[in-house]
Amino acid sequence: MVTKRVRPILGVTALVWLMACYPPARGADEKTFKGEIADTQCALNVHSLSQSHKEMIGMKPEIKTHADCARYCVKERGGKFVLQTPDKVYKLDAQVLAEQWAGVKVKVIGTLDPKTDLITVRSIEALVASPGSPARPK
Repeated sequence: MVTKRVRPILGVTALVWLMACYPPARGADEKTFKGEIADTQCALNVHSLSQSHKEMIGMKPEIKTHADCARYCVKERGGKFVLQTPDKVYKLDAQVLAEQWAGVKVKVIGTLDPKTDLITVRSIEALVASPGSPARPK
């Protein structure tokens, strides 16, 4: 017969054992993705012929950088921020966070839904800080 003092110990022991047997839900399927924070308009050729910011930078004198272009296309053209890699374009759930990194080559850590190509973002950080550039965007 189990006494009243032993029951809580058995319960705690069982809980610790279960936690040790199963990986944590958060981070279990996380991956690292590398690319540039771009916009859907340019990355998906909505108004671009080369999946780049080249055409928009050439058309609009106020747009001088990839960051300017991505922010303009999201704000003025109805785009969304995405992670553009050499092979693929991924949607990002964290639009406010992505906006801070517009035009920057980054490392995104998150979980990918392969059916929708949506990354649930845990973090974004600069891939490589180039000389003279801030480690973190403004």
